[in-house]
Amino acid sequence: MTRLPSLFFSAATIFALCGMVWGIQMSATGDHSLSPAHGHLNLIGFVMMGLFGAYYALTPSACRSRVAMLHFLLTTATVLVLTPGIVLAITDQTSLVAQIGSLMAVLTMATFGFVLLNHGVGAGDDSRVARQSAPAPSVD
Repeated sequence: MTRLPSLFFSAATIFALCGMVWGIQMSATGDHSLSPAHGHLNLIGFVMMGLFGAYYALTPSACRSRVAMLHFLLTTATVLVLTPGIVLAITDQTSLVAQIGSLMAVLTMATFGFVLLNHGVGAGDDSRVARQSAPAPSVD
């Protein structure tokens, strides 16, 4: 596996653990007022990052693109801006950070769409190389 899927999976694991601990804390206190932020942490931080990691693991050509590392950094920054931004909005401090994080989330998905449209899904050219080097099936 190349480095990029490992980065996505590692970040997804860290964000999932943070979300689980936060969920336990909310359950223990009975205060679920910040559950929308918790949900976004789990959705973008774990689910989306895990899916992006799986995509890059299945599509090695996409990992080699210049946009791929930008995609990882943007997704990570989105989680780190949007989650506390939602907390700030829920606690009536400011909604600006959540709005910025929301725009970052849209850019994250648009970046993924760009990569997907340019590289497709799967090994692509890598599979053709493997087929060319494999012996031809015998016809008896």
